[in-house]
Amino acid sequence: MKFIIGKEDLLNGIRIVERATSQKAVQPVLYNILIETLENNQIRLTATDLVLTVITKVDAQVQEQGKITLPAKKLNEIISKLGNDLVTFEIENGSTNVTITCQKSKFDIIGISSSEFPSDVFNYEIDDTKCFDVELKPFLKGIRQAGFASASYEVSNLLSGIVCDFNEGILEIASTDGNRLARVREKLSSGIIEQTQLIIPSRTLNEFLKMSSFIEEDSIKICKDKATIVFKSEKILTISRLLEGQFPRYNQLIPSETPKKAIVNVSQLISALERVSVMVNDKTSIVKMHFADNELTLTADTPDAGKSEDTIDIQYTDEELLIAFNYKFVLDALRIIESDEVIIGLNAPLSATVLKPNSEEDFICLIMPVQIR
Repeated sequence: MKFIIGKEDLLNGIRIVERATSQKAVQPVLYNILIETLENNQIRLTATDLVLTVITKVDAQVQEQGKITLPAKKLNEIISKLGNDLVTFEIENGSTNVTITCQKSKFDIIGISSSEFPSDVFNYEIDDTKCFDVELKPFLKGIRQAGFASASYEVSNLLSGIVCDFNEGILEIASTDGNRLARVREKLSSGIIEQTQLIIPSRTLNEFLKMSSFIEEDSIKICKDKATIVFKSEKILTISRLLEGQFPRYNQLIPSETPKKAIVNVSQLISALERVSVMVNDKTSIVKMHFADNELTLTADTPDAGKSEDTIDIQYTDEELLIAFNYKFVLDALRIIESDEVIIGLNAPLSATVLKPNSEEDFICLIMPVQIR
């Protein structure tokens, strides 16, 4: 195998696919990127952890055909430090040692035979009859705004997924970890006639979000085949398993009205939370919020360290209320609200609290308070 390729083109390709390499693999080859030469002066890069697979193609001058897997982390490190020039990859037949040269730099890197790489991930056949087009911008915005509330990646149940509901020009995306819930609705101009609901692992969508800057088109194809989801652009293919089951009926959990309402400046509340949180108990992360007479007072304390207090002006004229939250949940919601002000819908000290932008944007976050001891 031998090919010559631009340094930046190769580096971008590596950065796209390396997100799918395994973090703790039983098979060493899953730490690697599969590099294959193609007939039309391109190379194909593939990485997988057996749940998420990412494939991309990069233009190159192919002189001899072949394929090999190389460790993703080391490969990225080498290529990123090379001069901005053409890079040559060369491997002798039957060997797993690859020589990488660029100007006067030379590296010999030991790979693993491509025969050990899972063959089913890069031989995946796409059935175009099971695909539909989705505008990229609202899809990415929905993931960014509503995906943060999903459970940890280590959780294998449905709460580690993000539900995406496509229906008659409306995209609804939601996630919940049981303590908080986020939902956003975005309008789509592309006509999706048949309702489609997908529960996609949060890691898949978060990694897709990170690699989306390399997608040049305005829309992508989404294909569902049995328990598999595929995102397809011109040069990038993202393949992932779907989560199967009945996602919680989250819309039923969102109250239509709340008896108390506060309107708060988002940036001021973020700053106050960040200041007060310096003194939170690291085990609980609890910040108390006291709403009364157009003021919000935030307090935190740790018995062996001290306490903090901060007050900001707000719009609030209902009866006073003392309520407490894991402040990280509140910050997560505030940081993705695209509005200067947030409407905080309140009820009782242990009732779910609603956060939504004081704008036309259709975003809502539900946060469960914690008991004040």
